[in-house]
Amino acid sequence: MRLSRSFLPTLKENPAEAQIVSHRLMLRAGLVRQTASGIYAWLPAGLKVLRNISQIVREEQDSIGAQEVLMPTLQSADLWKRSGRYDAYGPEMLRIQDRHKRELLYGPTNEEMITDLFGQTVKSYKELPQVLYHIQWKFRDEMRPRFGVMRGREFLMKDAYSFDLDYASAVASYQRMMLAYLRTFQRLGVRAVPMRADTGPIGGELSHEFLILAPTGESGVFYDAALEDQDWLDEPVDVNSPLALETFYKRVTTPYAATDEMHDTTAWDAVPEERRREGRGVEVGHIFHFGTKYTKAMDISVSAPDGSQIYPEMGSYGIGVSRLAGAIIEASHDENGIIWPDAVAPFKAAILNLKVGDETCDAVCERIYNVDTEAFLYDDRTDRAGAKFADADLMGHPWQIVVGPRSAKEGRVELKRRATGERHDLSVDDALALVLAG
Repeated sequence: MRLSRSFLPTLKENPAEAQIVSHRLMLRAGLVRQTASGIYAWLPAGLKVLRNISQIVREEQDSIGAQEVLMPTLQSADLWKRSGRYDAYGPEMLRIQDRHKRELLYGPTNEEMITDLFGQTVKSYKELPQVLYHIQWKFRDEMRPRFGVMRGREFLMKDAYSFDLDYASAVASYQRMMLAYLRTFQRLGVRAVPMRADTGPIGGELSHEFLILAPTGESGVFYDAALEDQDWLDEPVDVNSPLALETFYKRVTTPYAATDEMHDTTAWDAVPEERRREGRGVEVGHIFHFGTKYTKAMDISVSAPDGSQIYPEMGSYGIGVSRLAGAIIEASHDENGIIWPDAVAPFKAAILNLKVGDETCDAVCERIYNVDTEAFLYDDRTDRAGAKFADADLMGHPWQIVVGPRSAKEGRVELKRRATGERHDLSVDDALALVLAG
């Protein structure tokens, strides 16, 4: 994309309404614009970030055998009345009547709809397990939406639902999903710690929140440093082996990790002092086993091996895709702007032409840009160099390829790494090799 022709409206000053870093930087970097209270339009660069996050989430869901569907945003109120949640959900649900006076709602979640879809199709234990997911917009009518996309009313979410024959199979589905989540967050370039969460009236221990560590997080977190050393991308785990899954699960859940709401001071005191880590965190995911709560309420059963009818065990698994965009910024920024991890950045690099109109500079920039016009943001504006450097830092591109008249004559460029500030004088080919390898 050429910056001179792009719809990428950056701001020099912090907007008065933005209270936290991610909200300020998303507005200033031209990623989003507010259209109503708690509702945002995603501009081209912001949409690229959303798609990059969504794709990584999708790939990791697919890797454990989950199947993608797409459910509508509008749902029939009748489904929620069958489960008993329509009246209990509260004012956060946006309720609608169509022209025929039929009651609808803008879905805040999808347990009822997915259970109904499952019941229409799956009739036998032989068709289990099933794990279905989608990435779709949701709406919850927050009384006081704030903090930009971190706590908006409309948000993009990946929600998955598992259906299993029995509790043991449901535990295996839960453990597979935990592995997929850890790999997802690692690929996104952030550290997300799984922490035991309240299971409510269902009981049991199968509920975990995933929190990205960030100084501005809304929750206090306490965890054992043993969780920092685990690399789940290179760790082979056989997702079809109950023993391998259980071994993995114990490695993740044995070290202490809790939010301030679930903090156990006695257990915390047992953690060696040199391994204690405290900070703040932003919740970006939640996995939860809830048994037969919805299959029983909606009378969705399958035939068992002995010919009887049984209610499948279910779990739900959410990742806040649009919330992640803000949370990543909260965890990765400096005083100059965003520092995008390579995997989610809207562009791999910004090409900064320091003398637009100079024949050699223009030629070198065009050569680089045409290698991959989707990967590069070419700053071909006639602005002064300082403004270009400031905007590149603000927008957070992982690399900056700086092209000046003197170096261009020698076929060389300056390559800057945004995260570290390191600069290298390289040939054009060497610079491209480094950028495109990321």
